[in-house]
Amino acid sequence: MSSTSLLIKHADRLVTMDAARTELADGALYAVDGVITHVGPTALLPQEADQIIDARGMLVMPGLVNTHHHFCQTLTRCMAQDRDLFGWLTTLYPLWARMTVEAVQVATRTALAELLLTGCTTTSDHTYLWPNGARLDDQIEVAVAMGVRFHAARGSMSVGQSKGGLPPDQVVEDEAHILADSQRLIEQYHDPAPGAMLRIVLAPCSPFSVSPALMRESLALARSYGVHVHTHLAETLDEERYCLAQFGRRPVELCEDLGWVGKDVWHAHMVHPSAAEIERLGRTHTGVAHCPCSNMRLASGIAPIGALRRAGARVGLGVDGSASNDGSHMLGEARQALLLQRVQGDPAAMSAREALWLATRGGAEVLGRDDIGQLAPGLCADVIGYRLDQLAFAGGAVHDPVAALVFCTPPPVDLSIINGRVRVAEGHILGLDLPVQIERHNAIARELANQM
Repeated sequence: MSSTSLLIKHADRLVTMDAARTELADGALYAVDGVITHVGPTALLPQEADQIIDARGMLVMPGLVNTHHHFCQTLTRCMAQDRDLFGWLTTLYPLWARMTVEAVQVATRTALAELLLTGCTTTSDHTYLWPNGARLDDQIEVAVAMGVRFHAARGSMSVGQSKGGLPPDQVVEDEAHILADSQRLIEQYHDPAPGAMLRIVLAPCSPFSVSPALMRESLALARSYGVHVHTHLAETLDEERYCLAQFGRRPVELCEDLGWVGKDVWHAHMVHPSAAEIERLGRTHTGVAHCPCSNMRLASGIAPIGALRRAGARVGLGVDGSASNDGSHMLGEARQALLLQRVQGDPAAMSAREALWLATRGGAEVLGRDDIGQLAPGLCADVIGYRLDQLAFAGGAVHDPVAALVFCTPPPVDLSIINGRVRVAEGHILGLDLPVQIERHNAIARELANQM
């Protein structure tokens, strides 16, 4: 088979996110069959390719990596507006229980479209409720068709209200079925190879919706196949009180007891770890998906991201569910991460480049990937570009175009390439009729709301 080559040249600024934090003026990138072969000044790279993109006037950088999301929640945005996490969940569980297979697929397509247009090229999703015949396969089908690099988390809930859990009994599953389906998904879909477009993650939902037995068995199953595991943890003080009452352990202590620490584990939120827990999470290089917008929206608190990173924890960004964030804007999440760390009194708590590092290299590390998150030879050609002459950057990009991405109003992406394939050109997703998609999505959202 013949190879396909791609050349991106004359970028005003090419941000590699390599270990040296290299940034190039008049930068260029060359890729063959979705793998980068050259990065450097335009004049020093090959000048012929099957596809050539002139990036004059653009900042080019690695695609953003989203480490935590709930795609289906795009259907229930702006609901339960003034509730904390537990009140928000109990309001929305009944609506999510009415989702159909079509609703899951349409919501997934909407979430992925929003992520694509905001610079995300790799995303994880954590769907933990599977009503009316819906399966993880339904989301995988959409992600594959849209050409997004996808870490599909098989979420689950098994402890309903009758057994002391938070969710209603109608939305939980039998644990034997959960484990059997998890094994099926790994064997059918998981790709451990470098450059993989699809990987499976096992993701029991939270300490207040699954049993310790399911946590242990999911971890054992995942490790037997070499896949990663994910859950929500230490998100709120309500969760802490629940764990102390039910298990006599704080959330992080409970997960440590169950073996849920290490390089193949990442937790969403991690807002309320103790100083000793931070040290232990760092020592085991456990991962954390930082979700600043959701944490503020639900009044959960401010995660100690600086302390976690200094201790050695792997930290990336997650937009979280679109009903607790009400958006899926990865660049906006990076901006909020910076501002939230600074609001505590230290204007140097996080820099713009550190926020972008979390959104790229940090996210790749959390997902256990060393083939994405930076632009370097041998890595995947996941590349995004922003025009620097747009209104949002006026008076900013002329001083520091990289910092302007974070400090200025977060813009949509102009160019997105995933695995060497153009997915967004001139701000439009290729192969998707977005107005038709939005119309159907809104119709399903109305139908759900009318059933309340």
